[in-house]
Amino acid sequence: MDGDKNEAKGKVGDQVMQNPQALAALQGRLDSVTHIPSVMESLPKSVKRRVNALKNLQVKSAHIEAKFYEEVHDLERKYAALYQPLFDKRKDIISGVMEPTDEECEWQSDHEEEEELAEELKKKASIEESKQEDTAEENPKGIPEFWLTIFRSVDMLSDMLQEHDEPILKHLKDIKVVFSGPDQPMSFTLEFHFGPNEYFSNTVLTKVYKMKSEPDPEDPFSFEGPEIVDCEGCEIDWFKGKDVTVKTIKKKQKHKGRGTVRTVTKQVPNDSFFNFFNPIKVSSDGELDEDSEFTLATDFEIGHFFRERIVPRAVLYFTGEALEDDESFEEEELEEGEEEDQDEKSDEDEDEGDYDTKA
Repeated sequence: MDGDKNEAKGKVGDQVMQNPQALAALQGRLDSVTHIPSVMESLPKSVKRRVNALKNLQVKSAHIEAKFYEEVHDLERKYAALYQPLFDKRKDIISGVMEPTDEECEWQSDHEEEEELAEELKKKASIEESKQEDTAEENPKGIPEFWLTIFRSVDMLSDMLQEHDEPILKHLKDIKVVFSGPDQPMSFTLEFHFGPNEYFSNTVLTKVYKMKSEPDPEDPFSFEGPEIVDCEGCEIDWFKGKDVTVKTIKKKQKHKGRGTVRTVTKQVPNDSFFNFFNPIKVSSDGELDEDSEFTLATDFEIGHFFRERIVPRAVLYFTGEALEDDESFEEEELEEGEEEDQDEKSDEDEDEGDYDTKA
């Protein structure tokens, strides 16, 4: 019986395939099923005109929003000047130029467990001191490896960090964010200040991020605020043999005619954080391949992270407290995603159950 049904279905299918009119009719029915008419298509002409008027109002709203963000940028510049004395003091404490007072060093913990742990550590420290009475008390200058510790701790930065970068970053004294002036195109500059070192002569390495805060004429409704559109690095004046962004490799070459072999050396690019200062150049036509687009987008994300998180909250990334906040936020997002996946799975299970019942 089932065989007869299948055979009949097969004949009908063959007839449809051989009949262009039937095939066209079938395609028309499929198109009507897959095409979901938009709201605009179902509206009378007079109503469509009014909706178009609302769209024009939306475009004007986007331009007002762009002006709003320009003023926000001006406010950021104003308050950056107020923050800077605090950041300068932070730099002096980190580098050991300034020793904070006892009053400035007092910190009231909100966690009793931390206080108990601190008390235990004090006891252990006093015991250790008694064992080493003849040994000079260790008192390092400032806060050693402050910025390097942050680089190691933050995943986004540690992914770029190589072992050969670490000795250089021990000389990093400060990172600053400088906003563009009132009469300049919107941008911000990251300044990495280094102490004297054996690797390069620069005292400051810079990375400029250029921004745009205006709706795209071709797609004004996509505007969601300022976006980074380009960036510029700087030239690093490496001392001879100290450039960690390249490595020297040796290759053997065989002469085709004589068969003799020679060894040649050549420099090739090397993974390093300091490639951060030599970003991909955006061409005038804005065309980039997929890999370059991804690399540039990642670069923009890192620049934004330095500006919004690392520089303003450096001490919390050093202690790990900001990392805990970031992880909690990621966990919450993950839990929400897992719930959605679970709901989808439940729906699939219900669908499968219905199918089995009919079978």
